[in-house]
Amino acid sequence: MKHRIGQPGEFGHVAVLMGGTAAEREVSLTSGRAVLAALQQRGVQATGVDVQGNLVESLLAQRFDRAFNIIHGRGGEDGVLQGTLESLRLPYTGSGVLASALAMDKLRTKLCWIGAGIPTPAWCALETEDDLVRCAEELGFPVIVKPSAEGSSIGMSRAATPEELRTAWESASRFECAVFAEQWVEGLEYTAAVLDDEPLPLIRLETPNAFYDFDAKYRANTTRYHCPAGLDAAAEARLQHLALKACQAVGVRGWGRVDLLVDARGKPWLIEVNTVPGMTDHSLVPMAAQAAGIPFDELVWRILETSV
Repeated sequence: MKHRIGQPGEFGHVAVLMGGTAAEREVSLTSGRAVLAALQQRGVQATGVDVQGNLVESLLAQRFDRAFNIIHGRGGEDGVLQGTLESLRLPYTGSGVLASALAMDKLRTKLCWIGAGIPTPAWCALETEDDLVRCAEELGFPVIVKPSAEGSSIGMSRAATPEELRTAWESASRFECAVFAEQWVEGLEYTAAVLDDEPLPLIRLETPNAFYDFDAKYRANTTRYHCPAGLDAAAEARLQHLALKACQAVGVRGWGRVDLLVDARGKPWLIEVNTVPGMTDHSLVPMAAQAAGIPFDELVWRILETSV
């Protein structure tokens, strides 16, 4: 792939935005430090900006030419940061306001996908006690309960009984956003990274946990990552095409990662799309890029190029 930018100086002064105030703050700081080190290693003038208070003041305190956004979760991945950067006319990596807001809201992402004919598991919004009864009747058990606007599997839990469903609902409700239960899909879990409208190799995830939760993502040494994913070329290409279609339906640009399950009959079910994926040593996009022959510092460069 030919670079759009030949020399690091052409990027100008880059703000690496990290941290934020969401539940994924610590993950974002780890991702941000890795991105910052990679850019500096490639000779890019980059400065880390730990966003906690007023973003505008932080950006105006120094002269920046563009931003590498690596803030995960609400405030960084939901369109709020993107709108601020556009108001400042500061180019940035990743998706724009609309796609960021849609993708951060798992419920509205599912509605977009259904409209585009993309398969996603059935679900039931959980707002009242009556919804718990309706959920049990319509979806049965088990289900997985999720806060609609959190990432990294934060607040998610599996429920196999009415009692567990109530507990899961109460737990997810602490995150002050809509909560829903999703039909449990028994099958193999994959992730499909996309870089500048090009799919990267799929990764198959394997964990002894009930699902690929926060612990499995960032703490456990028992999670196994299979890349190559064990699919034949045609099957992998179909899933990659579906992931691209899912990103296009929401308006994702630059880079992203789609999570999906494939059931015992071979039918894919798309779960969510991440517009600012992790860039830690446990993260999936760097793994997929490595499998495609793209080292970490090259991956970071290519993501930054999408801001041009």
